[in-house]
Amino acid sequence: LSTRAVQCWGDNYYGQLGDGSTANRLTPVDVTGLSGGILAIAAGGGHSCAATTTGGAMCWGYNDRGQLGDATATQRLTPVDVVGLASGIQAIAAGKSDHTCALTDGGGVKCWGMNFYGQLGDGSTTNRLTPVDVTGLASGVKAIAAGDSHSCALTDAGGVKCWGNNFSGQLGDGSTTDRPTPVDVLGLSVGVKAVSTGRGHTCALTDAGGVKCWGANFGGQLGDGSTTNRPAPVDVSGLSGGIKAVAAGRGHTCALTDAGGAK
Repeated sequence: LSTRAVQCWGDNYYGQLGDGSTANRLTPVDVTGLSGGILAIAAGGGHSCAATTTGGAMCWGYNDRGQLGDATATQRLTPVDVVGLASGIQAIAAGKSDHTCALTDGGGVKCWGMNFYGQLGDGSTTNRLTPVDVTGLASGVKAIAAGDSHSCALTDAGGVKCWGNNFSGQLGDGSTTDRPTPVDVLGLSVGVKAVSTGRGHTCALTDAGGVKCWGANFGGQLGDGSTTNRPAPVDVSGLSGGIKAVAAGRGHTCALTDAGGAK
């Protein structure tokens, strides 16, 4: 809200609405303890997180893989502090499955939670109950995105790096090999201003206002006129310019045009 408070609604099976209950809510309810001081929010598959105006991170909801970052695997119906992140955080991303990542003020990336595919980027496939540093990304990152079981970062230079599950080619490195540390997305070392991760695909918005996507394409979510998976970026048909935002969902993608339209 404009008051920097947080409200949530919808499915609450795991306490992901943060109101101290597990009752589904058809209208917004206040998140306990978050009546102000919140900079940004992120909603994952069964958990939610917030970055505070003082640079801290808090999460609530499902915690079976440690995605809340409080050093436990205990479900939480109200927000808890992420261990070691009381300050210095500028953005947070909650994966559609069971992991979370944060961007530090220094341009570094830390992740925690499920790591079966290496989506935490620490070189292992070990679940982490508290944040770990993403290998090679101690600085130089300006945005992050957490997908279903992969993660991506946008560098200060305008490049894209991804890590984790690569079954459908969603890491964009030309392979379908899982990567427990970040790899460069082919052809996107510069010229990108935003990145969005879906369930098994990823999309990027270029400085020229065009959109490129890669990974799973069973529903045509890459927008290249086919249903063929792509392990490297392809141009979205008809979106070579005039786009100012892109969002990758579970099996579809949307774009916001400069004119205020949606495709």
